[in-house]
Amino acid sequence: MGEVYKAEQPAMERLVAIKILHSKLASRQDLVSRFRREARAMSRLSHPNTVRVFLYGHLEETNQLYIVMEYLAGVDLAHHVRREGPMPLPRGANVMIQVLSALEEAHSVGIVHRDLKPENVLLTTQGGIPDFPKVLDFGLAKVQETKPRPGSMVLTQEGMVFGTPEFMSPEQARGEILDWRSDIYSAGLIFYELVTGRLPFPKCKPMEYIAHHIYTAPIPISQRLPELSLPSSLDAVVARALEKDKEKRYQSTREFGEALLAFAPTTSSTVLPSRPMDSGSVRITVGSDGSAASHQSLIPPMSGSMGKGLVIGLGVAVLVLLIVVIVLLLGRSPAPQPTPVPLPKPTGSELFE
Repeated sequence: MGEVYKAEQPAMERLVAIKILHSKLASRQDLVSRFRREARAMSRLSHPNTVRVFLYGHLEETNQLYIVMEYLAGVDLAHHVRREGPMPLPRGANVMIQVLSALEEAHSVGIVHRDLKPENVLLTTQGGIPDFPKVLDFGLAKVQETKPRPGSMVLTQEGMVFGTPEFMSPEQARGEILDWRSDIYSAGLIFYELVTGRLPFPKCKPMEYIAHHIYTAPIPISQRLPELSLPSSLDAVVARALEKDKEKRYQSTREFGEALLAFAPTTSSTVLPSRPMDSGSVRITVGSDGSAASHQSLIPPMSGSMGKGLVIGLGVAVLVLLIVVIVLLLGRSPAPQPTPVPLPKPTGSELFE
C-alpha cells in the first residue's frame, strides 16, 4: 500500500519514519479509508510497547496520505528467530508479556489489530532496556467507533478474509467478524514460534494453514522440539491461547500475560504502571535487564507482635498530641476580629488578573 522513509525532523533533532500511501492508490477509497483508520487507531494509543504516531495528514501536491511515526532501530521477531534461532523461554516470556500489555491498551479502546505476526513486532532497546518490543502496523485494525465519521466506509464484511494465513485465528480463517480474542490466538502463535522456531502444525504451504487453524489440533509446545526441554507445564498455558473456540481462550491479553509470568525471569527493579490494584492483584515489573516478574506486594507483612506494638505506639503519640493542642487552645486569648472593608468592583482587564 505504501512506502516507509527514514527522515529527520530538524526542529526536534530526531529521526522519524514516514509512511506514505502510493499516489496510484489515492483513487481507491477503500484503501484511503483503511490508511486513515490506521492513523486514527495508532494515534489513540500511548503504551510504551506500541509505536508512537506524531502526525498524519495529506500532501496536496501529490495527493498522498502520510503517517509520521517514531523511528525504531531493531529487528522484528521473524528475522530474530531466523537469525538466532528459538529464544530461551524466560526471555521469550518477558517479550511476550510486554506485547500482550500493549494489546491490552488497544483492546480497551476498541481496537483489534487483526494482523499480528512476528514481522509486526520489532525488538529494540529503549531507555537502556534491551528486549523492548514495539507493536507495529495497524493497517488491518478494526476500530470500534461509537459514532461513525462522515464519509466512513465499512471495510470488512462477514465472509471476507484478511490477514496472514500462518497467524490467523480460526474465526478469521472462516471469514467471521472478529473481536479482541482473535488477537489472543495470533499472540499465542507468535509466542509458540518465538520459543520453538516452529508453528504448532506440520510444515505446509501458507494457504494450507487456514485449514489447520480451523481443524487441526496444535502440537503441544513442549513436544514440538523435544531437544529444547521446554516444561510440560507450558503446554496448558499455550493450548488455552490456541483454543479453536474463542469462548475457551483467555478472555483478555492481561489474563494470558499473567499466565506467562510463571515462566519469566524473577529479577526486577522498575514497576510499570498498571490498572488500580487491590490486595490480591498481580504487579508486573521489568528489571534493568529487561526481565519481567510478578509481585503480590511490595511491602513485606509484619509479624503479629511487631504490628500490634506499632499500632499501640502510634495511638499513644496521637493522644499526647491532641492533649497538647487542647491545652494551647484553652490558654490563648481570643484575637480581635478585623472590621470588614468593602472591596471595589473590578472592571476591565482586572477581571482577568
